[in-house]
Amino acid sequence: MTGDHTPAALIDAEIREQPAVWRRLLDSDQFAALAGQILDRRPRMVLLAARGSSDHAALYAKYLLEVILELPVGLVSPSTMTAYGAKPDLRDVLFFAISQSGGSPDLVRSAQVARSQGALTVAVTNNPGSALAEATELHADVLAGRELAVAATKTYTAQLLAMYLLVDRMRGGSGAAAALPDLADELLAREPQVAEQAQRYRFAQRLVTTARGYSYPTAREAALKLMETSYLSAQAFSGADLMHGPLAIIDAHVPVLVVVADGPGGAAMRPVLPRLTGAGADVFTVGTADAVAESTSGIILPEGVPEELSPVLEILPFQQLARHLAVARGENPDAPRGLRKVTETT
Repeated sequence: MTGDHTPAALIDAEIREQPAVWRRLLDSDQFAALAGQILDRRPRMVLLAARGSSDHAALYAKYLLEVILELPVGLVSPSTMTAYGAKPDLRDVLFFAISQSGGSPDLVRSAQVARSQGALTVAVTNNPGSALAEATELHADVLAGRELAVAATKTYTAQLLAMYLLVDRMRGGSGAAAALPDLADELLAREPQVAEQAQRYRFAQRLVTTARGYSYPTAREAALKLMETSYLSAQAFSGADLMHGPLAIIDAHVPVLVVVADGPGGAAMRPVLPRLTGAGADVFTVGTADAVAESTSGIILPEGVPEELSPVLEILPFQQLARHLAVARGENPDAPRGLRKVTETT
C-alpha cells in the first residue's frame, strides 16, 4: 500500500477494508470482559471525551448509552481539565476517552484527571500501547490495523462498532451486528452511483449535511470528511435545528446531503425533505427507499438494520463521496493540506 502514490489509493483501500475490520471486531472476545468490569462498578452516569472524527463516534455512543442503557451521558470539554485545571468529583462516573491514535495530550490528561477523581476510565483506541491506553484502567482495541490515509475511515467505523458491541454486551447481547460486514460489501459495491454524484458536486463551494437521532453523528462526520478532503465549506445540522433558521441558506446552489434511516430518527427527518426540495435544493439522501424516492438522488440502505446500528453502514457512501469528489476537484484525499495523521491538542 505504501508504495502506491496514486491519489486516493490509501483512502480507497481503507474504505474497502472496513468489512474485514468489522469481522475482526465481531470475532473479538474483549467486549464481554469489558462489559462485566463496567457493570461491576454500577456507574450512575457516563462522560465521553474525544476530538475530530472520534468526537462523532462519541456522539453516537451518547445515543447508544442514553437510549439502550438509559444512563445520563455528557460530552466532555477537555479544556476544562487541561487549560482551566478543573477537577470535578467523578465518583461513580464511567469515563470514555475515544481516540484513534491515543496520542492527543489533552485526552490523555483528561483521562488522568478523571481517574484521579474517582471515575472508571476506559480508552477506546486503535493503539493498545498508546499513552491514552496506559492512562486508563480499561482499554477497548478497535482492531482496525494501521491507517495510512490522513482522513479517518476504517478507524471511525471501527470505533462505532466497538462502542456498539460493548453497550450491547452490557444489556445482554443481541447478536444483531453479525450481518454488518456482508451488508457493507453490498453497500460499497454501489460506488459507481456515488462517483457519478461526485461529478454533480464538482464545482460546489458549500453544502449542508443533516440527519436526526442516531444518524446525526453521520451527518457531522460526512461534513468533516468533505471539508478535510475537498476543502469546501460543509455545515452539519440536526434536522430539527435546520428548521430553526439555517433553512434560510438553502437554495439551488447549496446541495444538501441527508441521512434517513429506518426508525424514529428517520421518521423525524421525513417532514424536512419536502422543505428542502421545495427550496430548490439538490438533495442526496442515504437512507430508506421511500426517502430516496422523495429526493433528487440517493443510495438506498440495506433493509432490516436496527436504527442503532445504521450509522456503521450509512457513513460508507459519504466516505466514497469524499474520495471521489476530492479527486474530481484535483486534490489528493490521502494527504489533505495542513493536516497530519495524529493531531496533538492541549
